[in-house]
Amino acid sequence: MADKATIYDIGLDRNPANFVQLSPLSFIRRTAQIYPDLTAVVYNDLRRTWAETYARCCRVAGALAGRGIGKGDTVSVIAANIPEMFEAHFAIPMTGAVLNTINSRLDAEAIAFILNHAEAKVLLVDPEFAEVVDRAIKIAHRPDMLVVDILDPSFAGGQRIGRITYDDLLAEGDPNFAWVMPGDEWDAISLNYTSGTTGDPKGVVYHHRGAALNAMSNIITWGMGHHARYLWTLPMFHCNGWCFPWTIAANAGVSICLRAVRAEPIFQLFRDENVTHFCGAPIVLNMLVHAPDELKDFDHEIKVMTAGAPPPAAVIMNMEAMGVDVTQVYGLTETYGPSVVSAWQGKWDALDADARSRMKARQGVKNVVLDDMMVADPATLEPVPDDGVTIGEIFMRGNNVMKGYVKNPTATAKAFGGGWFASGDLGVMHPDGYVEIKDRSKDIIISGGENISSVEVEDVLYRHPAVMEAAVVARPDEKWGETPCAFVTVKPGQQITETDLLEFCRQHMARFKVPKTVVFTELPKTSTGKVQKFVLRDRARALGDQGGGAGF
Repeated sequence: MADKATIYDIGLDRNPANFVQLSPLSFIRRTAQIYPDLTAVVYNDLRRTWAETYARCCRVAGALAGRGIGKGDTVSVIAANIPEMFEAHFAIPMTGAVLNTINSRLDAEAIAFILNHAEAKVLLVDPEFAEVVDRAIKIAHRPDMLVVDILDPSFAGGQRIGRITYDDLLAEGDPNFAWVMPGDEWDAISLNYTSGTTGDPKGVVYHHRGAALNAMSNIITWGMGHHARYLWTLPMFHCNGWCFPWTIAANAGVSICLRAVRAEPIFQLFRDENVTHFCGAPIVLNMLVHAPDELKDFDHEIKVMTAGAPPPAAVIMNMEAMGVDVTQVYGLTETYGPSVVSAWQGKWDALDADARSRMKARQGVKNVVLDDMMVADPATLEPVPDDGVTIGEIFMRGNNVMKGYVKNPTATAKAFGGGWFASGDLGVMHPDGYVEIKDRSKDIIISGGENISSVEVEDVLYRHPAVMEAAVVARPDEKWGETPCAFVTVKPGQQITETDLLEFCRQHMARFKVPKTVVFTELPKTSTGKVQKFVLRDRARALGDQGGGAGF
């Protein structure tokens, strides 16, 4: 039965004066109007203002529209964190089309799949990735697709594979192009593909409403002051850079672009560009912690937001000792990147450094946009006790949850069963309402009927002074079913034996959780810094079943 009209409904209808669809496109228009002369983009020696950046976005949008690109079309981009990638986050949605940023580390076959599955009509290509993209285009059999070369004078190498250049698009377009806001904030703004490590990747669809809200939430979550100076260490192709292109537009900040994530240029930009904020996976933080001390010569406050994998408390403690304030966030591609934040409580200020880092290592509470979150039994959706011990699956719902998976109704229905988004992550709920991840459901180790969190074991390994990186996966075991297998990278100049490391673990965790095997090696990683545990699981299985019970 329809709700009965009240005095607050009769004659009080939506109209253009009191209702506008939410979209992050409004952010860049506002900032260009109010702060036209402030710097928007920095890249090597390049400096562009917000007025210049906005005009370039309008030009590209106008050129694409002139070539027939409009609502519902897909425009793909494969590029490093360069100014054109930043502009694409505005220019492409200005046409009504959908932005598809593709992981630049994928192989040609995976890129070809995405181009065809997304039905891309235009592809913008950074010269660094031209060779693999050229192979992908041939595999995809897409002669109809317009390929546009982004020419970067600062990049030595690459090849022309497109019909036109990005500069050609700029020349075609009108800086006063009359773009319009979306007709419905539920309209798609971007398409992001999951990693696809267990099959073809799924295409996650974001809408304008969610993008705008999560972008603004980033400012609130971080307490960002006006005109933040943001360094792009997080790939913009990953969840649209956690919505930060739109955040920086709303903040009237500065996007400091960086093609390659290496310690030396990062510390140089910290100093030379007075960086105030950056984001990165824990592996990036670990790289900075272990950089030579002579690089660490910045003397101002810097904040980092980290996610992608639960960060070891030791890494957080070492970053803060270096003078970088760490905020842990959690989310998935399906939740526009960060949707949960380890919100700091003033009552924790008096804790020692180790205890503070452990509080910060918890994933936290919902951000201001996420409507609700729970840790529950995936079969019944009954919340688990908030005892910090009972493991369940993390479920979320809110405006910063995806529309669904494009062209995949079965996976969409499965993800949204029971009116919640099922994350696939296993965690516990602490008595204070903070969530802590224990593992991905596929990464939990079941040994002798007991659940072992690989994250918990990794956290202990990171505490050893000789360990630089660690990852733990299940290895088949004849007696116990599975046991933890640790893959460890040792710090340069340090020496440690398997016996030493296992004895350290026995001193800091229950004996049944202690790894039975240690492999000293470099860890395989994705382009976003995540450890590729599926590769390590294959290596652990290749070691064969184990017998006996040493270490228990």
